[in-house]
Amino acid sequence: MLSKEKITLIGAPPSPYTRKMIALLRYRHIPYEIIWGNPGELLDSGGAFADLDIEPPKPVLLPTFLMRDDQGEMKTVTDSTPIIRRLEKEFEGRSVIPEDPALCFLNYLLEDFGDEWVTKYMFHYRWHFEEDADNASSILPLNHKVDLQDDVWKLFKEGIGSRQIERLWVVGSNDITAPIIENSYKRFLRIMQVHLSNLPFLFGQRPSSADFAIYGQLTQLIGLDPTSRAIAHEESLRTVAWINSMEDLSGINPDKNTWENFESLPDSMKSLLKEIGHVYVPALIANSEALKNGDESWETEIDGATWSQKTFNYQGKCLQWINQEFYGLTEIDQKRLLDLLEGTGCEKLLMKKK
Repeated sequence: MLSKEKITLIGAPPSPYTRKMIALLRYRHIPYEIIWGNPGELLDSGGAFADLDIEPPKPVLLPTFLMRDDQGEMKTVTDSTPIIRRLEKEFEGRSVIPEDPALCFLNYLLEDFGDEWVTKYMFHYRWHFEEDADNASSILPLNHKVDLQDDVWKLFKEGIGSRQIERLWVVGSNDITAPIIENSYKRFLRIMQVHLSNLPFLFGQRPSSADFAIYGQLTQLIGLDPTSRAIAHEESLRTVAWINSMEDLSGINPDKNTWENFESLPDSMKSLLKEIGHVYVPALIANSEALKNGDESWETEIDGATWSQKTFNYQGKCLQWINQEFYGLTEIDQKRLLDLLEGTGCEKLLMKKK
């Protein structure tokens, strides 16, 4: 049964995942309303929406969707990738998931890359450099409440800046890994510059969920943070222009704009897969090994240098989900993908079935 109910989400403009989902909802013509704010504050006791009697998400993440469960009760939901798949079932037309199973897998892999690695670019550039950290810590409190009094604004600015800078180590950003992140960002932009000269979106003439995932992170890298914005303007003006148009694709008619044939994807797709295999794959594998061994942190070699960071359960699940997507395909489609992935490093993600 298809849903007719308006979607409600709580988010913030500087949240890349909020921007990912708003743009996707616009493109899919899904009726929605957005409440700008902190779901923990709005839904908690004494908050503006406390009377809804909905538990805030744990942890509090942006965006937070208010969606009904199987019993019809309103609940908070936060993970954008499964939310997108749920919306595919509940709302007809304008799909962001390619029909071709091989393209569908590539879309899943690139969406994961956007959500879990491109976000490292975003967090690094926002808080590693003094100018960017000052810019972000000044703007973020005003996004929460634009009419803050100056003395309160200053307190918020100091608190946000110090807290986020201290969290850089969590995503692996430090003086040693900084060149790894920055070189990867520049290579990624150069690849996008070439790819966008071939196709307007990752997989053809219409956007996929992976397009929206990467777009969400780049809204911050190109739209808010000075250093990464300057680099983007130098390395890839096509990407800058792409971000501007991705914000609202409600006018595209997907019936007249097709997906690219898997076998005729441009060479730039393989270049992008090589970048994923070069930087993100080693991180996923090392994190998975750390989870198996019960290690709280891990280190591995990425791009010729030592990368170390905290172990994350969620990224362990990401690796499992990528494998579920792959091994759920027919042998023919697996073979099509393996032919493309060979030599990119992405083939190392695929664990042998037991």
